[in-house]
Amino acid sequence: MILLRSALFNLFFYTATLALTVGPATVLRFAAPDRVLDVAQLWGRLMLRALRVICDITVDVSGLEHLDGDAAALIASHHQSAFDTFVWLTLLPRCTYVLKHELLRIPLFGPLLPAAGMIAVDREGGAAALRRLVRDGERAARQARQIVIFPEGTRAPPGVVLPLHPGVAALAARTGLPVIPAVTDSGRCWGRRAFHKRPGVIHLRLLPPIPATLGRAHLMSRLEEALRTDVFATAQAVENSVGRVAAQLAHQRSPRA
Repeated sequence: MILLRSALFNLFFYTATLALTVGPATVLRFAAPDRVLDVAQLWGRLMLRALRVICDITVDVSGLEHLDGDAAALIASHHQSAFDTFVWLTLLPRCTYVLKHELLRIPLFGPLLPAAGMIAVDREGGAAALRRLVRDGERAARQARQIVIFPEGTRAPPGVVLPLHPGVAALAARTGLPVIPAVTDSGRCWGRRAFHKRPGVIHLRLLPPIPATLGRAHLMSRLEEALRTDVFATAQAVENSVGRVAAQLAHQRSPRA
Protein backbone atom coordinates (compact mmCIF):
# COMPACT_ATOMS: atom_id res chain seq x y z
CA MET A 1 0.00 0.00 0.00
CA ILE A 2 2.85 2.41 0.82
CA LEU A 3 4.44 1.63 -2.55
CA LEU A 4 1.19 2.33 -4.41
CA ARG A 5 0.51 5.54 -2.47
CA SER A 6 4.05 6.74 -3.06
CA ALA A 7 3.78 6.07 -6.80
CA LEU A 8 0.46 7.93 -7.00
CA PHE A 9 1.87 10.89 -5.10
CA ASN A 10 4.94 11.06 -7.32
CA LEU A 11 2.72 10.95 -10.41
CA PHE A 12 0.63 13.81 -9.03
CA PHE A 13 3.72 15.74 -7.92
CA TYR A 14 5.38 15.77 -11.33
CA THR A 15 2.16 16.18 -13.32
CA ALA A 16 0.94 19.14 -11.25
CA THR A 17 4.39 20.73 -11.20
CA LEU A 18 4.71 20.48 -14.99
CA ALA A 19 1.17 21.75 -15.57
CA LEU A 20 1.60 24.79 -13.33
CA THR A 21 5.06 25.51 -14.74
CA VAL A 22 4.15 25.32 -18.42
CA GLY A 23 0.78 26.99 -17.89
CA PRO A 24 0.02 29.85 -15.47
CA ALA A 25 3.50 30.34 -14.01
CA THR A 26 5.21 30.86 -17.35
CA VAL A 27 2.42 33.13 -18.60
CA LEU A 28 2.59 35.24 -15.43
CA ARG A 29 6.36 35.41 -15.63
CA PHE A 30 5.95 37.66 -18.68
CA ALA A 31 2.53 39.19 -18.05
CA ALA A 32 2.59 39.82 -14.29
CA PRO A 33 5.86 38.68 -12.63
CA ASP A 34 4.70 39.76 -9.18
CA ARG A 35 1.99 37.04 -9.37
CA VAL A 36 4.37 34.10 -9.91
CA LEU A 37 4.63 33.64 -6.15
CA ASP A 38 0.86 33.09 -6.07
CA VAL A 39 1.29 30.07 -8.34
CA ALA A 40 4.11 28.76 -6.15
CA GLN A 41 1.86 29.04 -3.09
CA LEU A 42 -0.92 27.20 -4.91
CA TRP A 43 1.58 24.48 -5.81
CA GLY A 44 2.62 24.17 -2.16
CA ARG A 45 -0.99 23.85 -0.99
CA LEU A 46 -1.70 21.19 -3.62
CA MET A 47 1.34 19.16 -2.55
CA LEU A 48 0.39 19.40 1.12
CA ARG A 49 -3.16 18.26 0.38
CA ALA A 50 -1.91 15.42 -1.81
CA LEU A 51 0.34 14.20 0.99
CA ARG A 52 -2.66 14.08 3.30
CA VAL A 53 -5.13 12.49 0.87
CA ILE A 54 -2.82 10.09 -0.96
CA CYS A 55 -0.11 9.25 1.58
CA ASP A 56 -1.96 9.85 4.87
CA ILE A 57 0.73 12.29 5.99
CA THR A 58 -0.43 15.22 8.11
CA VAL A 59 1.48 18.20 9.47
CA ASP A 60 1.56 19.57 13.01
CA VAL A 61 2.93 23.13 13.15
CA SER A 62 3.72 25.09 16.32
CA GLY A 63 5.59 28.26 17.19
CA LEU A 64 4.08 30.52 14.52
CA GLU A 65 3.70 33.16 17.24
CA HIS A 66 7.42 33.84 16.81
CA LEU A 67 6.61 35.45 13.44
CA ASP A 68 5.55 39.08 13.36
CA GLY A 69 2.55 38.86 11.06
CA ASP A 70 3.42 39.93 7.51
CA ALA A 71 6.73 41.52 8.53
CA ALA A 72 10.13 40.43 7.24
CA ALA A 73 11.65 37.39 8.96
CA LEU A 74 14.72 35.17 8.78
CA ILE A 75 14.06 31.46 9.37
CA ALA A 76 16.86 28.90 9.65
CA SER A 77 15.35 25.48 9.13
CA HIS A 78 16.24 21.81 9.17
CA HIS A 79 16.32 20.26 5.72
CA GLN A 80 15.44 16.55 5.69
CA SER A 81 13.27 16.03 2.63
CA ALA A 82 11.60 17.65 -0.37
CA PHE A 83 8.68 18.41 1.96
CA ASP A 84 10.72 21.29 3.41
CA THR A 85 10.94 22.90 -0.02
CA PHE A 86 7.21 23.60 -0.29
CA VAL A 87 5.72 23.62 3.23
CA TRP A 88 6.90 27.18 3.94
CA LEU A 89 5.01 28.42 0.89
CA THR A 90 1.83 27.43 2.73
CA LEU A 91 2.79 28.99 6.07
CA LEU A 92 4.32 32.35 5.17
CA PRO A 93 2.65 35.27 3.36
CA ARG A 94 5.69 36.07 1.16
CA CYS A 95 8.18 33.23 1.38
CA THR A 96 11.66 33.60 -0.10
CA TYR A 97 13.72 30.41 -0.21
CA VAL A 98 17.51 30.50 -0.34
CA LEU A 99 18.25 27.67 -2.79
CA LYS A 100 21.09 26.22 -4.81
CA HIS A 101 22.04 27.96 -8.05
CA GLU A 102 21.84 24.71 -10.04
CA LEU A 103 18.03 24.85 -9.91
CA LEU A 104 18.08 27.89 -12.21
CA ARG A 105 19.27 25.63 -15.03
CA ILE A 106 16.09 23.53 -15.09
CA PRO A 107 14.23 24.39 -18.31
CA LEU A 108 11.04 26.45 -17.81
CA PHE A 109 11.10 25.93 -14.03
CA GLY A 110 14.45 27.61 -13.34
CA PRO A 111 13.58 31.08 -14.68
CA LEU A 112 10.48 31.12 -12.46
CA LEU A 113 12.52 31.04 -9.26
CA PRO A 114 13.93 34.60 -9.38
CA ALA A 115 10.55 35.80 -10.69
CA ALA A 116 8.96 34.39 -7.53
CA GLY A 117 11.56 36.19 -5.41
CA MET A 118 13.73 33.18 -4.56
CA ILE A 119 17.44 33.70 -3.85
CA ALA A 120 19.87 31.41 -5.69
CA VAL A 121 23.31 30.79 -4.21
CA ASP A 122 26.34 29.34 -5.98
CA ARG A 123 27.76 27.02 -3.34
CA GLU A 124 31.15 27.06 -5.07
CA GLY A 125 31.17 30.84 -5.48
CA GLY A 126 33.09 31.69 -2.29
CA ALA A 127 33.10 35.26 -0.99
CA ALA A 128 31.43 36.68 -4.12
CA ALA A 129 28.47 34.31 -3.66
CA LEU A 130 28.17 35.32 -0.01
CA ARG A 131 28.10 39.01 -0.98
CA ARG A 132 25.32 38.33 -3.49
CA LEU A 133 23.38 36.37 -0.89
CA VAL A 134 23.60 39.26 1.58
CA ARG A 135 22.62 41.80 -1.08
CA ASP A 136 19.64 39.76 -2.24
CA GLY A 137 18.62 39.03 1.34
CA GLU A 138 18.71 42.71 2.22
CA ARG A 139 16.44 43.47 -0.73
CA ALA A 140 14.02 40.70 0.32
CA ALA A 141 13.90 42.11 3.85
CA ARG A 142 13.08 45.57 2.51
CA GLN A 143 10.20 43.96 0.60
CA ALA A 144 8.88 42.45 3.86
CA ARG A 145 9.59 38.89 2.72
CA GLN A 146 10.13 35.92 5.02
CA ILE A 147 13.50 34.39 4.14
CA VAL A 148 13.90 30.64 4.64
CA ILE A 149 17.45 29.32 4.61
CA PHE A 150 18.72 25.80 5.23
CA PRO A 151 22.01 26.49 7.03
CA GLU A 152 23.19 22.89 6.72
CA GLY A 153 23.27 23.37 2.95
CA THR A 154 21.84 19.95 2.11
CA ARG A 155 19.41 17.36 3.39
CA ALA A 156 20.31 15.39 6.48
CA PRO A 157 18.60 12.36 8.07
CA PRO A 158 16.50 12.87 11.23
CA GLY A 159 18.59 13.32 14.36
CA VAL A 160 21.65 14.57 12.46
CA VAL A 161 22.76 18.22 12.32
CA LEU A 162 25.43 18.86 9.69
CA PRO A 163 27.98 21.69 10.00
CA LEU A 164 26.27 25.05 9.52
CA HIS A 165 27.23 27.47 6.76
CA PRO A 166 27.89 31.12 7.67
CA GLY A 167 25.38 32.64 5.25
CA VAL A 168 22.64 32.80 7.88
CA ALA A 169 24.85 34.84 10.23
CA ALA A 170 25.77 37.21 7.39
CA LEU A 171 22.09 37.69 6.55
CA ALA A 172 21.23 38.40 10.18
CA ALA A 173 24.06 40.92 10.52
CA ARG A 174 23.12 42.81 7.35
CA THR A 175 19.32 42.75 7.70
CA GLY A 176 19.18 43.06 11.50
CA LEU A 177 16.56 40.30 11.55
CA PRO A 178 16.68 37.81 14.43
CA VAL A 179 17.20 34.21 13.38
CA ILE A 180 14.18 32.00 14.01
CA PRO A 181 15.27 28.34 14.22
CA ALA A 182 12.84 25.76 12.81
CA VAL A 183 13.10 22.04 13.54
CA THR A 184 11.26 19.23 11.83
CA ASP A 185 11.16 15.46 11.60
CA SER A 186 9.94 15.36 7.99
CA GLY A 187 12.57 12.76 7.16
CA ARG A 188 10.69 10.19 9.24
CA CYS A 189 7.85 10.14 6.70
CA TRP A 190 9.70 11.27 3.57
CA GLY A 191 13.35 10.32 3.63
CA ARG A 192 16.22 12.01 1.86
CA ARG A 193 15.88 11.14 -1.84
CA ALA A 194 13.46 8.38 -0.81
CA PHE A 195 10.68 7.10 -3.06
CA HIS A 196 8.50 5.85 -0.21
CA LYS A 197 6.31 8.26 1.76
CA ARG A 198 5.28 6.67 5.05
CA PRO A 199 2.00 7.58 6.79
CA GLY A 200 2.32 9.64 9.95
CA VAL A 201 2.57 13.13 11.35
CA ILE A 202 5.33 15.53 10.35
CA HIS A 203 6.11 17.93 13.17
CA LEU A 204 7.38 21.42 12.39
CA ARG A 205 8.25 23.75 15.24
CA LEU A 206 9.53 27.32 15.20
CA LEU A 207 11.71 28.16 18.20
CA PRO A 208 12.33 31.49 19.97
CA PRO A 209 14.29 33.99 17.84
CA ILE A 210 18.03 34.43 18.29
CA PRO A 211 19.01 38.14 18.32
CA ALA A 212 20.95 39.37 15.30
CA THR A 213 23.07 41.51 17.62
CA LEU A 214 25.01 38.51 18.88
CA GLY A 215 28.45 37.99 17.42
CA ARG A 216 28.72 35.50 14.58
CA ALA A 217 30.27 32.75 16.70
CA HIS A 218 27.72 33.10 19.49
CA LEU A 219 24.79 33.23 17.05
CA MET A 220 25.94 30.13 15.19
CA SER A 221 26.48 28.27 18.46
CA ARG A 222 22.98 29.17 19.64
CA LEU A 223 21.52 28.16 16.30
CA GLU A 224 23.27 24.79 16.26
CA GLU A 225 22.03 24.09 19.78
CA ALA A 226 18.47 24.99 18.75
CA LEU A 227 18.59 22.79 15.65
CA ARG A 228 19.53 19.84 17.84
CA THR A 229 16.10 20.00 19.48
CA ASP A 230 14.38 16.64 18.99
CA VAL A 231 11.04 17.87 17.70
CA PHE A 232 9.56 14.36 17.54
CA ALA A 233 10.46 13.54 21.15
CA THR A 234 9.17 16.93 22.28
CA ALA A 235 5.91 16.43 20.41
CA GLN A 236 5.46 12.96 21.86
CA ALA A 237 6.08 14.28 25.37
CA VAL A 238 3.47 17.01 24.87
CA GLU A 239 0.95 14.54 23.42
CA ASN A 240 1.53 12.12 26.28
CA SER A 241 1.19 14.93 28.82
CA VAL A 242 -2.05 16.12 27.24
CA GLY A 243 -3.30 12.56 27.19
CA ARG A 244 -2.54 12.08 30.88
CA VAL A 245 -4.29 15.32 31.81
CA ALA A 246 -7.35 14.36 29.75
CA ALA A 247 -7.44 10.94 31.42
CA GLN A 248 -7.18 12.52 34.88
CA LEU A 249 -10.00 14.95 34.11
CA ALA A 250 -12.17 12.15 32.78
CA HIS A 251 -11.50 10.10 35.94
CA GLN A 252 -12.33 13.07 38.17
CA ARG A 253 -15.60 13.67 36.33
CA SER A 254 -16.69 10.03 36.31
CA PRO A 255 -19.43 9.18 38.85
CA ARG A 256 -18.17 7.51 41.98
CA ALA A 257 -19.59 4.15 43.00
